[in-house]
Amino acid sequence: MASIINRANDDKEKNTPYRLSQIIHDSGKVADSDLSFCRLGFEMAFVPTKRKKNTKSMMQGGNQQQARSLSADRGNPRQDLSSTFEVEPDEARSKENTTCGEACPEEKQPEEERPEVPQGPGPYFYIGGSNGAGLVNIYCQRRGWQRIYDNRREDYALKWCETKCRETYYHFKEGEQLLYQIPNNRILTTKIGLLSCLREQERVMNKISWSSNSKLLKMEEFFPESFRLDLKDERNAFFELCKEEQIWICKPTCSNQGRGIFLLKNRAAVNTLQAKLYSTEEDQLHKKVSCKAPQARIVQRYIHHPLLLEGKKFDVRSYLLIACTAPYVLFFAQGYVRLTCTNYDAASDDLTAHLTNQYMQKKNPLYSQLKEETVWRMEHFNSYVNEKFRKANGLPKDWVLTVFTKRMQQIMMQCFLAAKLKLERKLGYFDLIGCDFLIDENFKVWLLEMNANPALHTNCKVLRDIIPPIVYESLDLVLEIFNKCLKGHSVLPLETLCHFVLLYKEDAAAPGQKPSKLRTRPCTGRYLRPYTDSPSHFGQSPAKALENSSKKLSCSGEKVGFLPNKLCQRTVLSIPHVQLFNHEGKPSEPL
Repeated sequence: MASIINRANDDKEKNTPYRLSQIIHDSGKVADSDLSFCRLGFEMAFVPTKRKKNTKSMMQGGNQQQARSLSADRGNPRQDLSSTFEVEPDEARSKENTTCGEACPEEKQPEEERPEVPQGPGPYFYIGGSNGAGLVNIYCQRRGWQRIYDNRREDYALKWCETKCRETYYHFKEGEQLLYQIPNNRILTTKIGLLSCLREQERVMNKISWSSNSKLLKMEEFFPESFRLDLKDERNAFFELCKEEQIWICKPTCSNQGRGIFLLKNRAAVNTLQAKLYSTEEDQLHKKVSCKAPQARIVQRYIHHPLLLEGKKFDVRSYLLIACTAPYVLFFAQGYVRLTCTNYDAASDDLTAHLTNQYMQKKNPLYSQLKEETVWRMEHFNSYVNEKFRKANGLPKDWVLTVFTKRMQQIMMQCFLAAKLKLERKLGYFDLIGCDFLIDENFKVWLLEMNANPALHTNCKVLRDIIPPIVYESLDLVLEIFNKCLKGHSVLPLETLCHFVLLYKEDAAAPGQKPSKLRTRPCTGRYLRPYTDSPSHFGQSPAKALENSSKKLSCSGEKVGFLPNKLCQRTVLSIPHVQLFNHEGKPSEPL
């Protein structure tokens, strides 16, 4: 039966823009089961679902317009409602291998719990899952938009889902709707996807031949040495190399929040892993029936001499906003520092001493007492480095806000450029990606990973100050750029740019690039307009339409953990191959 389903998937996928067989990993990541880099595979549990035959037409308010075949089983009215395919982070912990079927049905709810169909003229927005749901809901409602709960409706202006569904992308209307998450963002946000992109970029650069004037970094300068365990040659190369007493870290390609990660601290642990992989491979070769395969993994050289803050290991979460894909417009935002609860010990078997994310730290018995101390603002981090490390290590003043910030931006841009020609592009796609960086004791900056659907929870004071402005300004910028593209106006200057920094803006006709056919019909943005002529918030500029949102909900730069706007212009340096811009759209001057 499984082989029949897989063959059916193969036939259908040839004619669909999004894969049929997919797996939801953790808090919203979806990975294709048939990707070449996952051939040692993901656990397949594909069960096709069918649409219910009993559907009825619903009448929308005001104009009595007919909605698109709403299901008789409407969604849950709770604010954090999620459809069958949008698994909430808490639920996902026990459903690591939930699959996405062909359709996107909604869970059947008791009659009294069914939400009412919005009576206003729109625009409408849909939220799937709980990650960032409250903030997106506040933002849209303050614009006068109305929330819908039927995942099958196609008349939305904005759809924000933490997991991806094929049908959503199949029915997406370019230039008329906004959709969170680029469909194939996995090429940046999975471990193997990112590794493959960077390797391909480096192979191209090697053919050109590196020079002292090269604008791109070599992988060894910012990315830990890595091996794919799903490829036999790389497995063998790793096991051949790993003969000395070194620490390696093994990670699943698609999981986040530290799930499935373990350390290889001695030869015995490596031998155990090698034997397990060999046994799995033999089982797959000799068993005639399909069997569950382990998730594809990579191993990376562990950075066992990290810089410590008050004796604790830490990393830095920053954000890459792809506000528009046609044309590309990218932004950088400062995030926050994540620390462990206990002091660092490389020999410790406690993973909470090695992994800094909140999901792992919650497992530490000290977390409830130290929760507020596990997250620092970037300003706090900058002051600490100035006080503790500046003189002893010969660092410039405000190293965190200048040199380190520039390095993060440079690495983000290099990763984007490696994937630029592979990402799917339509006017209306946008993405917010969480980028994690580690600094070693020599102040070398390492990229650990890039995450789709980054955690937007606000469970401590620092995060309550930082996360809401990130979400609000992201949506402000997405909307403003979308409107300008529809009207054929210049993207710059940007009225809503406040705490983000413009990293990259694609020219309409970049030299040496072939014009891409991104649209098949005129773009009108019709679902972003109300169906009546009555005035609405959307008729105003994004900055004015959202009272008490990006400008009022976010406080001063010092309070919310962002660089003040003037400081951003002064301290952000130009990125190789790409010009940085200030909030007025003018090239920023290097320091």
